[in-house]
Amino acid sequence: MSQLDSLACKISNLSQLRQFHAQLIQNSLHHHSQWVSLLISQCTRLRAPPPYTRLIFNSTPRPDIHVFISMLKYYSNLGSAHFNQVVSLYQKLQCCDLRIGTFVYPVLIKSAGSKGIEFHAHVLKLGLASDPYVRNAIMGLYAKYGPVENARDVFAEMRERTLADWNNMIFGYWNWGNKAEACRLFDMMPERNVVTWTAMVTGYARMKDLENARRYFDEIPEKNVVSWNAMLSAYAQNGFPEEALKLFDDMMNSRDKPNETTWAIVISACSSCGDCSLADSFVQKLNQKRIHLSYFAKTALLGMYAKRGSLQAARQVFDELGVSRNTVTWNAMISAYTRVGDLASARELFDKMPERDVVTWNSMISGYAQNGQSALAIDLFKDMITAADDPKPDEVTMVSVISACGHLGALDIGNWVISIVRKNHIKLSISGYNSLIFLYSKCGSMDDAKRTFQEMTTRDVVSYNTLIAGFAAHGHGMEAVKLLSKMKGEFVEPDRVTYIVILTACSHAGMLEEGWKVFESIKAPDADHYACVIDLLGRVGKLDEAKKIIDDMPKEPHAGVYGSLLNASRIHKRIDLGEFAASTLFELEPHNSGNYILLSNIYASAGRWDDVVRVRELMRKVGVKKATGWSWVEYKGKLHKFIVGDRSHERSDDVYRLLAELGRKMRNSGYMADKTCVLRDVEEEEKEEMVGTHSEKLAVCFALLVTDAEAVIRVVKNLRVCWDCHTAMKMISNLEGRKIILRDNNRFHCFSDGICSCGDYW
Repeated sequence: MSQLDSLACKISNLSQLRQFHAQLIQNSLHHHSQWVSLLISQCTRLRAPPPYTRLIFNSTPRPDIHVFISMLKYYSNLGSAHFNQVVSLYQKLQCCDLRIGTFVYPVLIKSAGSKGIEFHAHVLKLGLASDPYVRNAIMGLYAKYGPVENARDVFAEMRERTLADWNNMIFGYWNWGNKAEACRLFDMMPERNVVTWTAMVTGYARMKDLENARRYFDEIPEKNVVSWNAMLSAYAQNGFPEEALKLFDDMMNSRDKPNETTWAIVISACSSCGDCSLADSFVQKLNQKRIHLSYFAKTALLGMYAKRGSLQAARQVFDELGVSRNTVTWNAMISAYTRVGDLASARELFDKMPERDVVTWNSMISGYAQNGQSALAIDLFKDMITAADDPKPDEVTMVSVISACGHLGALDIGNWVISIVRKNHIKLSISGYNSLIFLYSKCGSMDDAKRTFQEMTTRDVVSYNTLIAGFAAHGHGMEAVKLLSKMKGEFVEPDRVTYIVILTACSHAGMLEEGWKVFESIKAPDADHYACVIDLLGRVGKLDEAKKIIDDMPKEPHAGVYGSLLNASRIHKRIDLGEFAASTLFELEPHNSGNYILLSNIYASAGRWDDVVRVRELMRKVGVKKATGWSWVEYKGKLHKFIVGDRSHERSDDVYRLLAELGRKMRNSGYMADKTCVLRDVEEEEKEEMVGTHSEKLAVCFALLVTDAEAVIRVVKNLRVCWDCHTAMKMISNLEGRKIILRDNNRFHCFSDGICSCGDYW
């Protein structure tokens, strides 16, 4: 027995705990309450995973009161997420032939987390509320979870107050932001201990007053590891990682030695510190001193590597943790993979996870959404809300999914997602409302975008930028300029993105004078702002002025600047400037197929087929392939995708039949196919057939077949719409009496009664 006792004292990590557990099994002691209680206590200290701890508890057929108390203390560290297990444990305790002493109830209340209020009523019925330990636990419950007034009432009723009662109340006031009352109580206290001083340090740190936090820390008569951790955490969590690392050096020179929480805090500080060499030096120090980190600290280490993009190091830590991994560990590794776009590895881990929480789902859903896989983000969200044993979505979930719907232009699916927000009573913050503005703007529903913006009680710069970007994409330049004035009137400072979207709005609306005023008001315009001005000048035909601005730019022009000039050259058929812009673009971004296509279009429209062939040969030589054009229409919660000449859709026969019928109607109304976008010198009839089956025409025909006569047709296209399809859309809107909203990769085109909102410039 003495040998086992000696081993128990040396346990410092989960691996050693499991080895000790195995020894107990070999000695047939694993079901004895004494050892089970000790094992569970070690699980609490080492933050062992719940399944393993429950396995230990279940190994004894007749647990004594100490085993129950140990298990309740374990749950008290996990919060209210395990309330059902706490209730079940208490019910099992009541069924056992054990005397339940008063000392059980403080532990029971603490283990229930925020739901401990239910046990408050229970102890009142049992007549135990006057017990000082029970009373302290109740006060601590309200101090932590609120309302703090209830804690104050309990405190006021006490005839005799212990130091723990005073500390509880001070913590409660700080917890609920009442600095004045916390300081008043501190000054009134008959005596103080290190817990009191640490509460003041933590309180000031929570209010971001690090100067006073440090003052109280320095005045602590007898520091301990908890007080050091409080000050370290204050620096680390408030953006002062260097100060945290300096303080850590002071701690290492003191008599107080770091614990696992210290290591986790310092590792997090290294993670936040921009100096990678500092973090590497710290890890090297750990290795030199042969410090064995707990799984809690290793999880922080994994997070540091993940944040830095050191996937190999992060994965090594993840693999080392083995059975000690918890949801935080899994989530950190999944986020690390999604951050670098390795969605396959992230999804592999996601599918293997033994238990997922809402952060897990959010990491994977946002990973898909932020890496251009919006459809997969929505599909995974559908899995989340239909899974019986998985957590409910929160605002973070909804922001990712709503944004994904916006990227896809999927308004119906977006409205379905919004209904889930309402059904689950999910309260949206500014970020949530901004995602709604984005959704409506990207789906061509600007009235809803404006309504959402107006409903917001508080707006930030992203709110304004998102709505202005919506106005820009729809060509509503004047509304965008007015919103900029409103923004300044509400003392929201415009940022560089604000000016980009305002200039884009002026360009799309042909507002040269207003746009130029905005540009001149920018203190330090960057290359993106210049690109917008070039586009603005190009729209109104001032290409030579645009070229002069490029020549005189104080900064090196980037591809966006030359891209704006190239597109303007296409519109105004300026072959000379088009060739100048394209030659530079071929050097800056040789694998961007769009630049080659635009130059080919310029040559094709001038009938210079030899030059078209030369450009195509250059594309082949460089290894550039023309991006496949596709369009989609949303119908009954599904996205129906079409490619040029596509006959794979189940309604293809009907689509092509309607397309032929519309073609006859358009020709009778004077339509002639614009074949300049065909980049091959082929027969005129073949050219007409090639442009006649472009993806957007197929998508519109499908929408005409399946939607009501009054419904707005919404189409999304991944490339810029060609001249011929643009002309065809105008005619179809007039012939069929339908409003067609087409979003291409540049802007929105709202076709109605034979007219497009873009004014035939895009």
